[in-house]
Amino acid sequence: MDDLSKTDPPGDDPAVTELWLLQLADSALPIGAFAHSFGVETLVMGGLLQVSDLQHFLGAWLEEAGVAEGVFCRAAWSLAGLKTFPMREWLRLNDSLGALKPARESRNGSAALGSNFLKAALAVCNRKPLQQAAEEARSASAAIHHACAFGLVSGALCLDEDRAVRAYLHQSVAGLLSACQRLMPLGQTRAQQILWHLKPCIVEAANSSTDFTTEDVHCFLPMLDWGAMEHPELFTRLFIS
Repeated sequence: MDDLSKTDPPGDDPAVTELWLLQLADSALPIGAFAHSFGVETLVMGGLLQVSDLQHFLGAWLEEAGVAEGVFCRAAWSLAGLKTFPMREWLRLNDSLGALKPARESRNGSAALGSNFLKAALAVCNRKPLQQAAEEARSASAAIHHACAFGLVSGALCLDEDRAVRAYLHQSVAGLLSACQRLMPLGQTRAQQILWHLKPCIVEAANSSTDFTTEDVHCFLPMLDWGAMEHPELFTRLFIS
């Protein structure tokens, strides 16, 4: 069988690159996102999050975590276009994003998804910055966070920066909604309605991420951080985080 990872289709066709982005942001991409709730399970089990709260809750997530993740997604996107891949900056970027995640469970979950995402991308496309990023993180035993990996892959494939950030945030919100569907009496139709109405919030969060740098961005979601920290103590669990 031919090694398909050795052949990379041309990226000068906008229709092809649009399909690349759709595939990267597809929930079917095998990175393990299905196994993480990032603290939502604790809130649901504790009666602190109801279906009626979801749109407001996810909107607040976008205003805080969504903006912060967008900042790091953009920063990683810009690294891919540099003539010489900046190894130290790549490691610093991931360390800085990890520092914004006080809950170990959420931090580890983000790192697991990021590492898996980069591996999945390398399996389908052959780009030097991606190989260098993976090798540097492996040699330094460093984390690769999901937002950074998504931004780097998007930049290496010359995908539009703004569209990449919006796709990443859309994927993230859809993943949280998917977790809620397994935890709450939330049907497919209601979940799709919530995701539909959150699209302006996704765009706003993506746009707001241009107002900050990785040095001054902030994220304050104490209830969700508490939920992630308490998650290992739940009597029964559906999710890893």
